[in-house]
Amino acid sequence: MTNRHNYAAKMTLKKQIRSAAGLVSEHFPRVSGIVIHMTYYQKGPNPVLMVRTVNVFPASHAYFKMDCMIKGCDGGGFDLTSIIADMVKTRKKVKKGALVCRGKIDALVSDHASIDYDIDIKYKKA
Repeated sequence: MTNRHNYAAKMTLKKQIRSAAGLVSEHFPRVSGIVIHMTYYQKGPNPVLMVRTVNVFPASHAYFKMDCMIKGCDGGGFDLTSIIADMVKTRKKVKKGALVCRGKIDALVSDHASIDYDIDIKYKKA
C-alpha cells in the first residue's frame, strides 16, 4: 500500500471514529460551547511546537482526542474526553492541566511530547 493510500485510509477511519462519537448536543445538552486552548511541547532545543485553540459547538462531534503533532508517533495523542465529561458532570467552567503523549516513536523517548491545556465550558442558561 502506498503512503497516499495509507494516509487516505487513516483519514477515513478518523472520520468514522469522529462521527461515531456523536454530537456534543447529544452527550452534553446543557453545554453551549467549549473552548480548548492547548500548547504543544516537544523534547528538544525549541520546546514549544504549536499553540492551538479549538472551539467546540453543540453541533460539533463529541470527540476530544487530539493528535500528537510529532511525525511518526504511533498510538499517541491527548484524550481530553474524560476531563471534559467530568467538568460537565460537576458543572465546572474552567480547568487547566497537562498531559503527556504515551505514543511510540522508534527514535524518540516515550515522553517525546506533551500539552498544557486550558478548557473553558459555557453552559446554557437554565
